Amino acid sequence: MFGFLESGKSAVLKRIYNSGSSTAFVKVVVQEIIYDAHGQPAEQPAKALSAGPLTAQNTLLASPARMIIPANGMQSTRLLFMGKREHERYYRVRFIPVLPTSADSFDQSADDQKGYEKELAAQVTLLTGFGTFLFVRPDKVTFDTRFNDGKDTYSVHNAGNSVIALDFVKTCHVERTAECSGIAQHYVLPGSTYIFTKEDNKLHSFVLQEGTAERKISFTRT
Repeated sequence: MFGFLESGKSAVLKRIYNSGSSTAFVKVVVQEIIYDAHGQPAEQPAKALSAGPLTAQNTLLASPARMIIPANGMQSTRLLFMGKREHERYYRVRFIPVLPTSADSFDQSADDQKGYEKELAAQVTLLTGFGTFLFVRPDKVTFDTRFNDGKDTYSVHNAGNSVIALDFVKTCHVERTAECSGIAQHYVLPGSTYIFTKEDNKLHSFVLQEGTAERKISFTRT
């Protein structure tokens, strides 16, 4: 699951649904993803707030970071970026169901915690979490996508400063047009290149997404 915090916006709302039959205690964990010079990602905890000005924080916060969601209910949390956005940032946000403890800041009494544990013990319980990958675009977004149509490959290079998406990527037979591969999606970070390998008698196509702008691209081996 992917999400975007667009330029000009400081927050995005995420709705969390509990389709289970018991109250869910959910903890929100935010990790910043840093890419090294070779494009390899590494996760690290998002910076905690300091005593400095808001423009110097440069971190993503979840508010609230703890949620108590009733059975078949829903609650929302805001993902708020505080600081300057001179370049694009990347975060992985996980929504993790937990058993409440006094250390988890759910404001539950010891009796409430024991009651919840007894309720879960009476049924088969599977606590599963999910997450989202959040792209925080810079304040001034520049899209500059460049193509190289080679003999055996077709490359898409992102020379801009914000991520682009290659959506509805598929390969179909030139004559038997109903014979197609499954549909895929790829994200190309700034400075990165995605390379397609051409196949004989195949039409390759995708939709390039630069923010809200879209255009369809197709190519074959000649």
